[in-house]
Amino acid sequence: MNNENFKYVAATELNSNYNKYIERLLPIYQSNGEIRSPFARDYTRILHCGAYRRLKHKTQVFYNIESDHICTRMEHVLHVESVSYTIAKYLGLNDELTRAIATGHDLGHAPFGHYGESILNELTKKYLGDSFWHEKNGLYFVDNLELLPDHNNEYKILNLTYAVRDGIISHCGERDINQIMPRREFIDLNDFVLPGQFNPITYEGCVVKMSDKIAYVGRDIEDAMNLGFLEEIDIKELSKIVKLKEGSIINTSTIMSNLILDVCENSSVERGICLSDEMSEILNKIKKFNYEHIYKNERFEPFKKYAEMVIKEIFELLYNCYNGGLVFEGLKEKGVHYPMIIGEFTNFLTKYCDSAVVPEKYFNNIEKFKNIKIYHSFKDEKDYVRAIIDYIAGMTDRYAVKVFSELITY
Repeated sequence: MNNENFKYVAATELNSNYNKYIERLLPIYQSNGEIRSPFARDYTRILHCGAYRRLKHKTQVFYNIESDHICTRMEHVLHVESVSYTIAKYLGLNDELTRAIATGHDLGHAPFGHYGESILNELTKKYLGDSFWHEKNGLYFVDNLELLPDHNNEYKILNLTYAVRDGIISHCGERDINQIMPRREFIDLNDFVLPGQFNPITYEGCVVKMSDKIAYVGRDIEDAMNLGFLEEIDIKELSKIVKLKEGSIINTSTIMSNLILDVCENSSVERGICLSDEMSEILNKIKKFNYEHIYKNERFEPFKKYAEMVIKEIFELLYNCYNGGLVFEGLKEKGVHYPMIIGEFTNFLTKYCDSAVVPEKYFNNIEKFKNIKIYHSFKDEKDYVRAIIDYIAGMTDRYAVKVFSELITY
């Protein structure tokens, strides 16, 4: 592979679209002596936000919040960052952009992994007539919810570049498409209505989308083996699918390294970020194996029921505080019995609703928040429901369980 092939399509200043890639929703404050590129700056903004920190206590596939040896959502993100960096570096693409996209790509995930996502989707459809999927929620979070203080200690949105925001919402890796060409149009990213509806605008975004698949298939298998989800006969079946060299052991490294090398050898400006036909077939078979032997395993059924119970009970408690639009009065009444969840949810709301409806005791705290008040004054019940969905979506598994414990010990 001649790295020069990607020289003029990489998201650098040599690319004629570079200025569009680095556009932000709002002007961003500038520091004297700033040495970072716009994408490097995005990376550090994501790294410093609360949603990123919470990934360390969110389920990837296997729920085990006390184990130090099961892959969490944060570890998965780091795997994607590592894989995408390797590929981007080899191809001559902008690895600062892949790092930023990879680090932020799963910020929109709910607690309890994809099971939590499906429950929030059910609630969103019922109460808001909309859908919840983590790629769209990731864009929504970075555009509206995640706040950082500037040099004046004024809290504002992350305000990421177009290319990074685009990479977040377009990263869906569930579909069996292993040849990814960037799209040409600079669309309004809120036009996405389905996961994977549009390809990323950059080759770097395509690299992250491919890396997401490479990262999760291998690590999910290793965790499944360590937890006893796979029997010897299953591992033998997988060995035939993976086509490892004789004597090689199936683990994260052996599966991922073969896929990474294949992407590096077969990707081109003309073909996009892609696998060889043989390796593409292998990856699809690995994914099918994972669905049949891991993701649909009956051992997940108690976890699914538990996740549904926890999330829906939290939702019902907060929903019943609406009180005809007098939200803070309703919350105050419930706070006598559930001080932790009600107190923290109240603090959350004060950042994102019109100051006119915020109780006076919170005035000193809200002056520093200069973000758009997305929940308005709660006259529309849907604004309040949206706030509950947002709050639950941001929870870690550990915090959701802690809240549930408060509910059942009253």
